[in-house]
Amino acid sequence: MPNLWIVAVDLVAILVLTYAVYFRRHRRSEMLLAYIGLNVGVLAVTSVLATSTVGAGLGLGLFGVLSIIRLRSSELAQEEVAYFFASLALGLIAGLQPDPWWIAPLFSAALIVVMLLVDSNPKTAGYRRQVVTLDTVYPDEPQLTARLEDLLGGTVRRVVVQETDLVRDLQRVDVRYVVRPTVTTRSPLLASTLPARSTADAPSLGAGAFASDVPESLRPAARRAGHTGGASSDALLAADRATDAAVRS
Repeated sequence: MPNLWIVAVDLVAILVLTYAVYFRRHRRSEMLLAYIGLNVGVLAVTSVLATSTVGAGLGLGLFGVLSIIRLRSSELAQEEVAYFFASLALGLIAGLQPDPWWIAPLFSAALIVVMLLVDSNPKTAGYRRQVVTLDTVYPDEPQLTARLEDLLGGTVRRVVVQETDLVRDLQRVDVRYVVRPTVTTRSPLLASTLPARSTADAPSLGAGAFASDVPESLRPAARRAGHTGGASSDALLAADRATDAAVRS
């Protein structure tokens, strides 16, 4: 009979690993089902093998069959493969029911802490890797580095040339770089809601127009523009005040 407390600890551990550690950083929701399904499946199979009379050779053979299955649905990054192994390890630790009982929770917690610390390291947060195909061959490495930094907006740390095609004038490189911090002077939300105004936004009046011809709602814009059809801003302001006084009287 498997220890239900260890099973509960494994379920809590895989939820913390997937939602609190993986999804918080990588935001790939379809991988949550894969990690949780792998963990629960390994836990169930290991628990059955540990409490039955089936030999260890059969169990190792089953895991060998599982290890040769390739996931062809989408390409996986190296950190996602690491989370696959972590989910598998959590299921194995809980399914084998080690004695004493506190070994399983201890190693599960240690595995989650290690994944959290390594994947959330601020020193490596800005590092990126891309495979770039250029439409020009750069035989000089400084020129190649300068071109890649201009394209990627970062500081190149290492460049590995994978292919150089002189016939089609193409070059494929593997780039490891650091993203440069961007400095913004205006909040993106403010920029989207408050577009910049220019003098072109001010109302345009003819040369013979008067201040009274400008609607009340548009007079501040006309004054900010500094001129209105040949009349100076001071003259417009004076005419505006005279019109307001005439209206009040």
